[in-house]
Amino acid sequence: QVQLVESGGGSVQAGGSLRLSCAASGSFFSVNYMGWYRQAPGKSRELVAGSFKDGRTNYVDFVKDRFTISRDNVRDVVYLQMNNLKPEDTAIYSCNADVKIHLNGGYANTWGQGTQVTVSS
Repeated sequence: QVQLVESGGGSVQAGGSLRLSCAASGSFFSVNYMGWYRQAPGKSRELVAGSFKDGRTNYVDFVKDRFTISRDNVRDVVYLQMNNLKPEDTAIYSCNADVKIHLNGGYANTWGQGTQVTVSS
């Protein structure tokens, strides 16, 4: 099993910044995709940003120019730099990964337990 551990959440005033990190550990061959999702109270979980092994990234429109996803492929760590945070960014942010278990095996999808981000006015 692959384990994902998120960190970096906290409370910040509007306009502030936070950097989230997600580290993959366990027994696996490679991590091909790592991304960030968030879920606010009463709302469904939504994509924030994702990164792929080949360097491709994607963002949901409302975080473009504010959030930046980056990845350390050697350490299998993904970061989410969040700038100019807004109250509507308040949510539990969870890391997601598609992991190749071994060289000749398939892929597994894994979620972290999440980290709370709270933005006050």
